[in-house]
Order: sequence, then structure tokens, then C-alpha cells
Amino acid sequence: QVQLVESGGGLVQAGGSLRLSCAASGVIFRWYSMGWFRQAPGKEREFVAGIQWNGGNTRYSDSVKGRFTISRDNAKNTVDLQMNDLKPEDTAVYYCAVDNSLRISDSANNYDYWGQGTQVTVSS
Repeated sequence: QVQLVESGGGLVQAGGSLRLSCAASGVIFRWYSMGWFRQAPGKEREFVAGIQWNGGNTRYSDSVKGRFTISRDNAKNTVDLQMNDLKPEDTAVYYCAVDNSLRISDSANNYDYWGQGTQVTVSS
């Protein structure tokens, strides 16, 4: 079955950096766009970044554009999220997911499989 496992979360001070990684199995990874979402307590899950199946196109939410970078390695079945200049409002559980659309969707409804999430906490 499809399994997505996120890692790399933790506690960091504002202005710091973290790199999240998501390892996929049970899916032909190179066929699909992949996305990162996040969910803060009491808030809805929101799109953070997405990357096309071949890495040729990316998409970011306005709140992270210029600070976060998504990348993928189809040989290793991994998708990473480099997060720089972190802010307290970036605190959330971060999830990776498989995009079933033919583009990079920002809607969680277009994502079929999800990881268990990794906690990112940014202190001020």
C-alpha cells in the first residue's frame, strides 16, 4: 500500500531553518505531483508547496514564497521542503501528500494519500 513518512520537524527559533523530508513507497512516485500542507491548531489544513512529477514546475503559497523551497528526487522517492527564515506563524504539523490532479493543486481534495505529519514549532 502507499506509505508516506515525513521527518525533519522540530523546535527552532524564529529566523532559523529546517528541512523536512518525505519518503514514499507503494506508489509509482515519478508519475505524480507531490505537495506539502500544514495544519495549525484550530485551523484548516492549508497548502504550502507543490512540485510537478518531474520537478519542472513548483508552486508556493504566498505566505511561504521566497522562504521555502520544495524539491524531489525521483530516484530516491523523496520530496523535501527546505524552510528558511522561519516565523512563529509557520508553527504547524506538516504533511506531504500525493497529488492526483494533472497539475499542482492547492486543494487538499485533490490529494489521495497523506503522511502522518511532522511537527514544526517556531519560537519567537
